[in-house]
Amino acid sequence: MSDENISVNATSRSVFGKGASRRLRRDNMVPAILYGADKEPQAIQLKANEVFKHLESEAFYSQLLSVSVDGGEPVRSLLKDVQRHPYKQQILHMDFVRVVAGAELQVSVSLHFTNEDASVGVKSGGIISHTDNEVLIACLPRHIPEYIEVDMSNMNIGDSVHLSSLVLPEGVRLVDLHEAGDDSDRQVAAVNAPRVEAEPSEDDDAAPAASAEDGAAE
Repeated sequence: MSDENISVNATSRSVFGKGASRRLRRDNMVPAILYGADKEPQAIQLKANEVFKHLESEAFYSQLLSVSVDGGEPVRSLLKDVQRHPYKQQILHMDFVRVVAGAELQVSVSLHFTNEDASVGVKSGGIISHTDNEVLIACLPRHIPEYIEVDMSNMNIGDSVHLSSLVLPEGVRLVDLHEAGDDSDRQVAAVNAPRVEAEPSEDDDAAPAASAEDGAAE
């Protein structure tokens, strides 16, 4: 986890509804809400260009944020949701949740697969597939990792990585394994054997020729 929270500047919002939100977006603003910690939800807005810059950083999706509204005291928060336009490069709405110090929280973090090219299986012609690129963890705010690393160097063809195989930082647990036990120990990556296309046999080559000869004889 980074020692410094990511700073997010926002202003309070006093207009609501679909029409008001459309006008905000036309003015290059993104409507959002800040809620949680047993406090009243606060409607806010952010500059669209700053939002897009933040969203380019993987850490913005899982790390602690310092949200300052109208230049006030920064509030420790997490990005909870981002609603995007289905085809335009436009953010429709964002949700931020306040973080309470000392209270465990759940957050999704990315899996970083390393040493794939150096993998024993890849060197033997295998192909790595990912079935999960992020996992849901539970921990205290100070223990949130930026990502979880998955070392693929010793993986051979036929090997797979499951949730229980992940090396977790101190104070971090996987929500699925904790709540559902081994039944939810799903696979997150595997090294698969390459596909081998069967070469045509001599009988396959001879069949069309035989058919042509039969046709000529008729």
